[in-house]
Amino acid sequence: MGTPQGTSPGAIWILGAAGQLGTALRTRAPDGVEIRALTSADIDLADPDSVASVLAALRAGDVVLNTAAYTAVDAAESDADAAWAVNAVAPGLLADAIAAANAWLIHVSTDYVFGDAVAGTAAPGAVQRPMRTTPYEPGDDADSLPPATVYGASKLAGERAALAADPTATIVRTAWVYTGGPESPDFVGTMRRLERSRDTITVVDDQKGSPTYAVDLADGLWELVAGGRRPPVAGKILHATNTGAATWYDVAREVFTLVGADPDRVRPCSTDDFPRPAPRPAYSVLSARAWERAGLTPLREWSAAVRAAVTSTTGSG
Repeated sequence: MGTPQGTSPGAIWILGAAGQLGTALRTRAPDGVEIRALTSADIDLADPDSVASVLAALRAGDVVLNTAAYTAVDAAESDADAAWAVNAVAPGLLADAIAAANAWLIHVSTDYVFGDAVAGTAAPGAVQRPMRTTPYEPGDDADSLPPATVYGASKLAGERAALAADPTATIVRTAWVYTGGPESPDFVGTMRRLERSRDTITVVDDQKGSPTYAVDLADGLWELVAGGRRPPVAGKILHATNTGAATWYDVAREVFTLVGADPDRVRPCSTDDFPRPAPRPAYSVLSARAWERAGLTPLREWSAAVRAAVTSTTGSG
């Protein structure tokens, strides 16, 4: 599988085990690892009693990979309480219990925590945000402007709650995660299906980010776990994405090319052509320098990762 063989001596708890990343973590787990895979049916992150009850079984040396989140970016705009409970409050509850057990929390977060320019025409009276042109480092000030979405604000609050409750926790931000299987509901999977059903498609070309293959991210997280609670990562924020940057239009063209279709069937458009309840970042590329400085292997270039996803019949190769 290409995953590391050395691991933490404790059990590895995967929260959000039925999601894209949780599934990839389970399928890419090194041999011999004790995994406790928890879905929303096993633990209700919005219920403090459920969190306390389930995590009472934690042992010293265990690792908790929290991949669970309220990720419906648009729905969060009208369902802020639910998003806040899972994304902002729950990480602090998890960190409290994990610190008490002398276990290690690795909490997965997002590029949406940054609040610079949004794609498309700004709404009347909206805060004027500067246009970013260089990748975000973990130390960049997310307070310079508040996140533009409820989702982003809730995830930023969750990072802070986790580190306040357990200063040895590790935050791993990622972005634009996909599995890419032919039936996957993510962007790459959707492009594969649309190629078969439409003559042409239009895709936004004014949002630039870091497309990330769930399999590569899972392998990176297993490498992180294998290192144990090392000084370079304890209490740190790291960024883990496939390298390089692309727009959604770029990704769509790559998918069409890989399946043998004419990429010119993909037509560019602006975010204004597809208005959504939540604004999207115009630029949210994440820098991997802190990840590499921690001695971790950089994830491969984004187009190579898309190729791996598309050429795998299951989206997990």
